[in-house]
Amino acid sequence: MTQHIQNKTVLQNGVNMPWLGLGVFQVADNEELIHAVKSAIAHGYRSIDTAAIYENERGVGQAVAEAMIENKLTRGDLFITSKVWNADLGYEETLAAFEVSLKKLGLAYLDLYLIHWPVNGKYKEAWRAMETLYQQGRIRAIGVSNFQIHHLEDLIADAAVKPMVNQVEMHPYLSQQELRSFCKEQGIQIEAWAPLMQGGLLDQPVLQEIAAKYGKSVAQTILRWDLQHGIVTIPKSTKEQRIIENASLFDFRLSAEDMARIDSLNRDQRVGPDPDNFDF
Repeated sequence: MTQHIQNKTVLQNGVNMPWLGLGVFQVADNEELIHAVKSAIAHGYRSIDTAAIYENERGVGQAVAEAMIENKLTRGDLFITSKVWNADLGYEETLAAFEVSLKKLGLAYLDLYLIHWPVNGKYKEAWRAMETLYQQGRIRAIGVSNFQIHHLEDLIADAAVKPMVNQVEMHPYLSQQELRSFCKEQGIQIEAWAPLMQGGLLDQPVLQEIAAKYGKSVAQTILRWDLQHGIVTIPKSTKEQRIIENASLFDFRLSAEDMARIDSLNRDQRVGPDPDNFDF
């Protein structure tokens, strides 16, 4: 099991994806963003997750370019993810949106490109565009975000290429067991966004108790729980100390009993929108 920050999972098409990455949701495109991305890479992170709607792809691209020089890395050492926004779902629209993202990032290809939300009636044409880009070698892996089981079944029914990743809100209060089981059967890697429930779980008593037992923070305990469940995770932080702390997950292991205790905290409680009921 995962013993190092650069350990990777193998996606269904053979592409290696790091278990741990840095998310940059709600981080403005400024010096703070550039510093966060560069700090993460300097401290061993190799995966950065952004999206068109975050409006910070340009800063991420600049940080990645600088970090590669400073840390003597090649493009192949890094795993960069972006996502197509709802307004750009459609065959031609998605192809165009991809070019815009790639240009802002200053990259020749993406490692992973995701459909950000399952907008009814629009995601299948977007998926066709992503299959085209994938077959052209412009994207190493393609996937979706915020897709429920019925969205995945609908997409897979007509897809030439099955999604390799499904990035969803997932944390101890929303453990997504049914979706995780379905994705495992289908060979789709689950990736957690808001793994710390946007800070909402840091004073949870059971998690505090378990964390104290291992001499770890609640955040580290939750991220370790993700890893032991085989879930890729992308905690967001702009603070260097927190970025380092979030990666200190590889020198301890939660017992089966503690894993089960965390599993039992599920409340099906979301901090983000409901993928079956959103209007953006």
